[in-house]
Amino acid sequence: MRKPRVFDLTSNPQDMSGGPAPRPGPIPAGGEREQSCPLCARELGHIRVTGHHLIPRRYKGKETRLLHAVCHRKIHATFTDQELRDHYNSFERLLAHEDIRVFVEWVRNKPPEFYVPTQMSRRRQDSR
Repeated sequence: MRKPRVFDLTSNPQDMSGGPAPRPGPIPAGGEREQSCPLCARELGHIRVTGHHLIPRRYKGKETRLLHAVCHRKIHATFTDQELRDHYNSFERLLAHEDIRVFVEWVRNKPPEFYVPTQMSRRRQDSR
């Protein structure tokens, strides 16, 4: 599985690897960058922000939204690309899933830059 791009939105133009920081995807129609994560509703902050394709790129999805890296990892640890394409292709549907609701409740009071590695869910492991 390909590693998600992590955007460093601080004034430092270098990322952790020493190269230039990747640029986030298209700016939303209002011309402003989102201020809060559409999954957990916490402030996005300036580090560990990734772009999530609502329909995976392998299925020609184009629309992206910025979220915390930990939130993005949770989505992909919980669902396969086919599940994301066929059913969980909106934040309303993602939030309706019990595993995501429990995660959001847990992460809600963490600071914007919070990150821990996410393990793949047992259900997703069993589907491999």
